[in-house]
Amino acid sequence: MGESVQRRSSGPGAGASWKHASWVLLTVQYTTFVLLVHYSRMMPPTGGKRYLTSTAVLFNEIVKLAVSLTLALYEVSKSAPPSVPATSLLSTLAAAVFSGDSWKLAIPASLYTLANSLQYIALSNLPAATFQASYQLKIIVSSVFGVALLGRSIPLRKWAFILLLLGGVALVLIPISSSEELLLENAAKHFDFPRSLEEWKSVKQGQNLHKRSATYEGIEEDILTATPSMDRAVGILATLGSCAASGLSGVYFEKVVRDSAHSTSLWVRNVQIAVYSIFPALFIGVIFLDGEKIASGGVFDGYNWVVWSTIIVQAIGGIAAPFFAGPAFADSRNVASATTIILTSLGSIWLFEFEPTMTYLFGTFAVLVATYLCELPSSDAKRPPPIRIGRYEKESMSDETSPASSSPKEISIKLPSTPFLNAGVSTSRPTSPGVARSGASRSASGGYF
Repeated sequence: MGESVQRRSSGPGAGASWKHASWVLLTVQYTTFVLLVHYSRMMPPTGGKRYLTSTAVLFNEIVKLAVSLTLALYEVSKSAPPSVPATSLLSTLAAAVFSGDSWKLAIPASLYTLANSLQYIALSNLPAATFQASYQLKIIVSSVFGVALLGRSIPLRKWAFILLLLGGVALVLIPISSSEELLLENAAKHFDFPRSLEEWKSVKQGQNLHKRSATYEGIEEDILTATPSMDRAVGILATLGSCAASGLSGVYFEKVVRDSAHSTSLWVRNVQIAVYSIFPALFIGVIFLDGEKIASGGVFDGYNWVVWSTIIVQAIGGIAAPFFAGPAFADSRNVASATTIILTSLGSIWLFEFEPTMTYLFGTFAVLVATYLCELPSSDAKRPPPIRIGRYEKESMSDETSPASSSPKEISIKLPSTPFLNAGVSTSRPTSPGVARSGASRSASGGYF
C-alpha cells in the first residue's frame, strides 16, 4: 500500500508472531461474518419483522467511527503534553482528518458502503458456502484495477491462476438441479429450534402469518418474512457487484495513500473512511430507500443479538483491513481466504444443511488453489534486476589499461582531447612555435591532470 502502510508492514507489526497470528484473526473474522449474515437473513424474524440491511450498514459505520475515533484520540494524546485539554486534542484530530487529501477518500468510502450493502443482498439469496467461494473474484478485480490505477503488471503465471479462478467460480455457480432450488427456498426451516410454544405450533402448521385485516391484506409479505425465499440470479449479481466495488475501493484507497504527500496514521485513515461512509449509508440507504418502512416500524425493528453480533464482527473486519494490507501480509490473506472457504463450507453443511455436489467440490478446489497461489510472489521476483551496461561503458572497458595502473583490472578514466590541451591555453602573449609552455598548474605532459 502507501508509505505508512509499507512502514507498518516492514516494522514491528509485521513480526513473526504477529504475522503468523494474522491469518488466524482474518480467518475467524471472515468465517464468522459470512455465517452470521446468512443466518440473520434466514432465521425466524424477531417480532414477526425482519431487520433492514440499510440500518445494519449504517450502524456498522457508526461502530467503526466510534472505535477508530477513540484510538486515534489516544494516539494523538501520546504525543501531547499531559496538560493539554480535550478540546485541543479534538481540534488537532479534526485538522488531521479533514486536511490534505482526505476528500479523496470519499470515493473508496462510498464504494465500501456499496460493497457492504451488496454483501447482505448476496447472502440473503445464496448459500454462505457459494457466496464465499464466488467472492474470491475480487482478486481479479483488484488485479485489473491495479494495472489501470497503480501501473502494476500481471505476470503470465498470475494470468493462469486467474483463468483457474474463473473456471472454479463458474463450476460453483452452476445450478445442479431443481432440488437445490427447493433447498434455497426452504432454507430457513431447517436450522432454528423453536424457542417457545407458539413458535413450535407455527412450525407444525408450516406458516407464521400475522393477520393484518379481515381480508388478510399483506399475506404474501408475511409469508416471505416468515420463510424467505432465495433468488439465485439476484444473489449472483449482488456478489459480482460487491466484488467489483470492494476490489476497486481497495485499489483506489491504496493509490490515495501511496500518492499522499504526508504520512498519515492508519487510525486517522479509518476515521476518514468511516466519516465519508456514513453519508451514503444514511442519506441513500436509510432515508431514501427505506425511509418509509423505518417511519412506520422504527429503526430497530427485527433486531436481536444475532444482528448486533453481525454488525460488530463486520466493523472489526473493516477496522482491521488496512493493518493487514501490503505485501508483508499477502501470504496471510491468501491462507485466510482459502481456510475461510473450507470452514464456511463445513459450517453451511452443519448449520444450514448445505449439500455439496461434485461440481461444487471441483469448483471449490480450483478456487482454493487459485486463491492461495495467485498473490504469492514468484521465484523471479526475489532476484535483483540485472545490471545493464551502457555502450559507452563497454567502450571504456574495452580500451587498453593505463600504464600507470597497478593492475590490469583497474579502469582508467580517459579525458577527451581538445586542441586547447595540445596547443596550450591562449593568452595575451603568443606562444613561441615549437616550444612547449610550462606552468605551475600543468603537468609535464601538457595536461592539467
